[in-house]
Amino acid sequence: MSPIRQNLQAITTTIVAAAQESGRPATAVQLLAVSKTFGPEAVLEAVAAGQRAFGENYLQEGLDKIRAVQEAGAPALEWHFIGPIQSNKTRPIAEHFAWVHTVEREKIAQRLSEQRPSGMAPLQICLQVNISGEASKSGVAPEELAALAHKVAALPNLTLRGLMAIPEPADDFDQQRAAFAQLRTLYEQLRADGLALDTLSMGMSADMRAAIVEGATIVRVGSAIFGARNYDKA
Repeated sequence: MSPIRQNLQAITTTIVAAAQESGRPATAVQLLAVSKTFGPEAVLEAVAAGQRAFGENYLQEGLDKIRAVQEAGAPALEWHFIGPIQSNKTRPIAEHFAWVHTVEREKIAQRLSEQRPSGMAPLQICLQVNISGEASKSGVAPEELAALAHKVAALPNLTLRGLMAIPEPADDFDQQRAAFAQLRTLYEQLRADGLALDTLSMGMSADMRAAIVEGATIVRVGSAIFGARNYDKA
């Protein structure tokens, strides 16, 4: 059995256990395989093991990989853009991805809306929230979230699905849960305010159990699937 297949099986076991811990079915949590810095061959190995949703942080790398995987004859895959978005990069994101997790400004959302091809399904959007207030982190401030959410929800060619966050790293399980609970509270407030949200994109290799216990519907896992990254190759 290949290492990637073994890793995917182990992660699935973790997801099932954490979902049970939170009183939810395992099917309530989607595994997003974060394939940044890994080549098409790693994606194809994961596809062979049954994985269908992949996340990319770097636009050109992602576009090259999408093309290479398609040319290799892979089945239809669901590609999520999960990296920072520059205004001059919105068109190819709108044209080639099904989901975008990192919208933090109205301008970016407007450009994605305008540039989504008319023949494609609406682009699925998560708003990135700077839940820990870190100066180095992207994301809308919690106090500005509601206004942005209502503006994005009104745009054509987009479907606002939910929220995403990358909290400050913490080794303690309870600290991890506390950060994710903050995002869940914001999500519930927006739902109470009339927005039809269903997605919490939170949790990565080191903290996905805490995220799932707090209600994650998408966990973004890379190194636990593909191994340690070599950023010199990115």
